[in-house]
Amino acid sequence: MLQKVWVSSPGSWALQESNSHRQGKKRCWKCRFVRTIIQHPCRRHAPKRSRKERMLRKIQICLCFCFVSGILYEISLLSSSVFSYLPMAQHYLTPEQVLNLGKSIIFLETTERLEPPPLVSCSVESAARIYQDRPIILFMRGLTNETALDMNTSYAAFSLLSSMKNVFLFPLQMETVFQETPLLQWYNQVVPEQEKNWVHVSSDASRLALIWKYGGIYMDTDVISIRPIPQESFLAAQKSRFSSNGIFGFPARHKFIWDCMENFVLKYNGNIWGNQGPFLMTRMLKTLCNLTDFQGTEDHSCQNISFLNPQRFYPIPYPAWGRYYQVWDKSPNFNHSYALHLWNFMNRNRKVVVAGSNTLAEKLYKTYCPTTYEDLIQNAKQR
Repeated sequence: MLQKVWVSSPGSWALQESNSHRQGKKRCWKCRFVRTIIQHPCRRHAPKRSRKERMLRKIQICLCFCFVSGILYEISLLSSSVFSYLPMAQHYLTPEQVLNLGKSIIFLETTERLEPPPLVSCSVESAARIYQDRPIILFMRGLTNETALDMNTSYAAFSLLSSMKNVFLFPLQMETVFQETPLLQWYNQVVPEQEKNWVHVSSDASRLALIWKYGGIYMDTDVISIRPIPQESFLAAQKSRFSSNGIFGFPARHKFIWDCMENFVLKYNGNIWGNQGPFLMTRMLKTLCNLTDFQGTEDHSCQNISFLNPQRFYPIPYPAWGRYYQVWDKSPNFNHSYALHLWNFMNRNRKVVVAGSNTLAEKLYKTYCPTTYEDLIQNAKQR
């Protein structure tokens, strides 16, 4: 009995009988296949099968294994907790596939550099450790599809991050990101070479589009995660009555983010730093809420949006950013914080974490991104 076999997709397969055999018995192949698998007659009394029948049974068993494996793989892609149990085939998943898993933690690198500095590596690693059941995605402007597939091991941090099972590194393709949003027309008209703050402005736009399309949490690459954020729709207060855009989270297709994109285009001014960033978030929040000063560690809420206390992410305010690189007599516990913003934009002298310096930043690296600390900080000292 000759039969044809083909695979149509990872989760489906079919078996077709030849024309000559279709003239004979027209019994459902599925019934015959199931009966073959579940029935186990005693070998002593079973009639001897022909060589072709034995070969067919082996083929059926192999196909059954492939079928079950395909189903399990498809189920694993739909499960938000897959990262806790199975390593992902990172090389073969597209940004859309990963983002559609939901609840992603998104980072952006809008410069052309391919070697993430230690603070970027620490931010991504700390998020991967805190949110082990969620995809952690770093979009990089300087990355191409060819580089992504190659995983460019010549860059230590690049290799380190790509080895983490729930971390994904993807090229940042802005025109694709801005499709189906109010930002596409703006992007097609703007001239990046003439923009004073293009790196920041393009990042401000990209984070809005990605969160609107797919939902999740956006974080700047100088944010170290220390515990999970419980809220789904939130903005982070940098101080009373003023919102940051360095950390925020919303479900996909949230109206507030759509309104922010429209206002981004309507009141665009690339010469004013932050006009499309924290100032945008603040003025849009003010249209919904009567903002008041924070008292203690309370959070505010209006229109189902949580406005989180500055202690959640900014316990050290930006004028005192240098304290992260100082030695403390007694280190703070940050019991009221979900993550810490290290104000890298203020760090114009490029202070870095030095092994053995005993600074607050070094202690944070050791606790929340130990792989980055060991591989990048201590190795740099030895070199």
